[in-house]
Amino acid sequence: MKKPVFSILKENVLFVWRIPSFPVLFLLNFNFGLSTSFFVPFSSLFGIDEVGMSNTAFGFFMTLLAIGGVSISSLIAKRSDTSMSRKRLLILTSLTGVLGYTCFAFLRNYFALAFTAFFLLGATAASVPQLWAYARDILRENNIPSSKTPLIMNVFRMFFALSWTVGPALGAWLLLTIGFKGLFLMVAASHLLALLTIVFLLKDVAKQVLTDKDKIKVTRWIVKPHIFVNLAAALLLSAATSIHMLNMPQFVTKVLNGSEMDVGVIFSVPPVFEVPMMIAIGVWATRTDNALLVKIGYGLAFTYFLLLGFVTEPWQIYPLQLISAAHVSITAGLAISYFQDFIPEAPGTATTLYMNVTKIGSTVGYLLFGLFSEFISYENMINIYSFFAGVGFLIFTFFGNEKIKSSKGKPKVQEL
Repeated sequence: MKKPVFSILKENVLFVWRIPSFPVLFLLNFNFGLSTSFFVPFSSLFGIDEVGMSNTAFGFFMTLLAIGGVSISSLIAKRSDTSMSRKRLLILTSLTGVLGYTCFAFLRNYFALAFTAFFLLGATAASVPQLWAYARDILRENNIPSSKTPLIMNVFRMFFALSWTVGPALGAWLLLTIGFKGLFLMVAASHLLALLTIVFLLKDVAKQVLTDKDKIKVTRWIVKPHIFVNLAAALLLSAATSIHMLNMPQFVTKVLNGSEMDVGVIFSVPPVFEVPMMIAIGVWATRTDNALLVKIGYGLAFTYFLLLGFVTEPWQIYPLQLISAAHVSITAGLAISYFQDFIPEAPGTATTLYMNVTKIGSTVGYLLFGLFSEFISYENMINIYSFFAGVGFLIFTFFGNEKIKSSKGKPKVQEL
């Protein structure tokens, strides 16, 4: 007799919770997600309204922030997969978060903020990928079956998503109550809490590294065709999602004549459904090929963006947000563990490479939104990012599924 679905979900969640160190990792992941949700939704208000940047200057500022995150976190990833312990790197990146956001609380000079954004927040950007790589090391140390990895990492990602169900609203309340200075000090305090948690509650773990350190050069992996096309698809979907995030409020209020409350509801619906969906999809992933699930996620993203072009009233977007929640649950949860499988001997490099590509995609999306929205309507902007998502889906479907071939002839590894 088959067990009820709820019973299976309960057993799997308890299994993940009982893995050593994972309750602490869940707390850290939630904490880092909460910090991000305090800053990202209000970044334009801070730059343009609080600091007084022009739209162009703000665009360059955000680009510089993204470049700092990509370049510095890549350097940190190389160290994490060779010599330096992930715990020490997590301590370092948490410390830069404390310093960086404290500076943001008091600095209002453009160049001082740009310097802080590139170096301090650039290093802080490595916190999340290093935390995910540390989680993979914990699974390896405890001999957790690889078949369970998609479920575990999806539950892990769920805590990051959970923080976004409350973070933006709480951040808005803090902004109205104590202003940007207080908001950034709260973000700095959040990173201080993470720092103390890492120091006292996490241990150093043995990690799997290459015997030849040169083999973890990022360029060695990017030139592999199956990895390159997966990165290209991820970049296109990330760019599409970023344009969508900026375009949706304008589309709802200026094309559909909706209200700010409509916008709030639209952005609040997906995270509520993402949490249970991530658990269910994680269980499904233990029985199904990850490549197929990620392909479904890309297809759902394209479908969601395409259907948005047909809505005529704000309320019609509400049910479509279920499709949005489904595609995010897959692409944001399974995609990382799916990509880590390409470079299992260097999880820090793999995680950072994937996240950096999505960051580059986001940056491209921000720049393209500013450029295109000057000349075309917000309604037609939907066609642009639907096209991006569609191309990404086609690339992934027809060219991105050669993981089995790439797994042959893996270089030998050794435990530290």
